[in-house]
Amino acid sequence: MVKYKDETLDRTFAALSDPTRRALLARLGERDSLSVSELAAPFPISLPAIMKHLDVLSDAGLIVREKSGRTVACRLTAKPMEQAMNWLNRYAQFWSDNLDRLAAFVEEDPWPTQPLAPISVPPNAQASRSHAGSARGRKKSTLPGRKPSS
Repeated sequence: MVKYKDETLDRTFAALSDPTRRALLARLGERDSLSVSELAAPFPISLPAIMKHLDVLSDAGLIVREKSGRTVACRLTAKPMEQAMNWLNRYAQFWSDNLDRLAAFVEEDPWPTQPLAPISVPPNAQASRSHAGSARGRKKSTLPGRKPSS
């Protein structure tokens, strides 16, 4: 069994798994820096809930919070996202190569353009009987509270 453990990558993907956190990151991507209240404005959740989401993003290293007086500003940091993209690109390359080979295989042997002739079945042919479950007899059902008869 392969044991691949990278806590930074785990925290990054865990942080990205929530749609509210992804929306917060998207808003931060539009501007260089936003205050917490500016970030929270379009969301229908409370400011403490936004703060918890920002804690997760900060713990993952995806954002940095800077306090200036009474205002806390947030901005994106690139390193964890770069690591996640590198990880994803390895698998994208793998799947791209495999899908290219599949496409080449499918394209090398063209599909028939004419429909196949129907298979003729003799008129006296019968389907074989199924023997599924024949090893044990059929189970008889009983009404609740009654003993099965033997």
